[in-house]
Amino acid sequence: MSKQMDENYWRNKLTDKEFEVCREGGTEAPFSGEYWDVFDDGVYRCRCCGEALFDSGAKFESGCGWPSFDAEHSNGVVRELPDNSYGMQRVEIRCNKCDSHLGHVFEDGPTNTGLRYCVNSLSVKLEAEGEGAEGAAE
Repeated sequence: MSKQMDENYWRNKLTDKEFEVCREGGTEAPFSGEYWDVFDDGVYRCRCCGEALFDSGAKFESGCGWPSFDAEHSNGVVRELPDNSYGMQRVEIRCNKCDSHLGHVFEDGPTNTGLRYCVNSLSVKLEAEGEGAEGAAE
């Protein structure tokens, strides 16, 4: 999938709120997303392109109000970019396949990776164990 799909393509595939988060870099309110407190087995896929981004086994309760993971599904599926917005220095994370905004990664995770991938629920879709990839825009 090309990272260069035009805005109309994404507007037709995503809800307004999904578009705001995934394509415009928005953030959903803490404790409001579909997956912040879900710990079902499966794979979290990019809502835009279906790429496998995070495994449920890497998910942990961080108390921040967004789904948190300590590792990406496989090396290189998540791309990191500097984010100096709002007077802060953070690291933005994006899907490496379609460039969808996912959230941010912080070096304050409680596991041996030391990482906390803080992800918007609107930018991922949980594929429960035993299901095929569904609901992703193609």
